[in-house]
This record gives sequence, structure tokens and C-alpha cells, in this order.
Amino acid sequence: MNYNWLKEEKSPKILVEAVKQIGVKEIVGSKHNPVILEWAETVGLKSIYTNDEIPWCGLFIAHCTHTAGLQVVERPLWALNWAKYGNKVDEPMLGDILTFKRNGGGHVGIYVGEDATHYHVLGGNQNNSVSVSRIAKSRLHQARRTAWKVAQPDNVRKVFLEAKGTITTNEQ
Repeated sequence: MNYNWLKEEKSPKILVEAVKQIGVKEIVGSKHNPVILEWAETVGLKSIYTNDEIPWCGLFIAHCTHTAGLQVVERPLWALNWAKYGNKVDEPMLGDILTFKRNGGGHVGIYVGEDATHYHVLGGNQNNSVSVSRIAKSRLHQARRTAWKVAQPDNVRKVFLEAKGTITTNEQ
């Protein structure tokens, strides 16, 4: 599935920051991606987050929110803590934070679209990289929208996409 259209979106800022990171990958083994480690330093987690073998979906969202000038949740490395971000919404839209349950914990990413059965989610640590994956709607724990300081950007909307692309079931 081609998600190049995301590069043309000018807001929400969290989405713009996330799109800039597409393609960042963890380095499996004893070496670690310095970009991912820099995210930890930027958000004040350098002493806790020491290598990219530690699950980093929450770190990725923390980096995106921090860089966008938004509030990072407490204990952001725990994916399900992102269910405390912004305002709860029943219908996710472009740029919303989505939290999912999985065996052994949770996962967090950013809504970029949906098809009949899956959300298309831009996230970190999806197949060891920042990428867009399809995640079953049935796994959704909560959808959260940024608490806008002025007004919601005009392009925050539902996005309907083809049912194509990588499906993930246990992101790590």
C-alpha cells in the first residue's frame, strides 16, 4: 500500500512529525540505532531507555508529541498509558492516537486511515521499524485526540483506504 500522500498533510503536527520518521529501523543485536536513542534523550528518558531492543512504540509517540510541542503522558514507554492522552473519541480520525491490546501488553500508534476491518496505523516498532501497518479494529483499546489549544485542524477526518498492506497481530 502506498502511503506517500501522508507527506502532503500539513497537520496535525504529531502526524507531520511521525511521517518524517518513516523508515527508521531498530538494529537487531548488540548495536542500537542512534536515532531511536536520541528520541529517548530528547524526551528525558535516556536513563531508562538504553537500547532499541526495549519495545519503543511508546517512545516513538513520545518523540512525536514532544517535537510537536504537545504534552507527553506520564510513563510514555508503556503503550497503554497513551490511553490517558488528550480526549477520548469514539470515532478515530487522521492524527489520533490509537492504543491496542496485544498478548503481553499493548501497542500505540497514529491513525492514518481504515478499511472495513482494520485501522491503518503509523507507529514505531512495527516490524522493528517506523511504518504503517494494519491492525484489527477489534483490538482497539482506546482512541484519543489531541486537546487542541486553538482549533482542530481542518484536515482531521476519517480516511477510508483499500484493505491492502501488512497486517500485524503482535507488534514488538
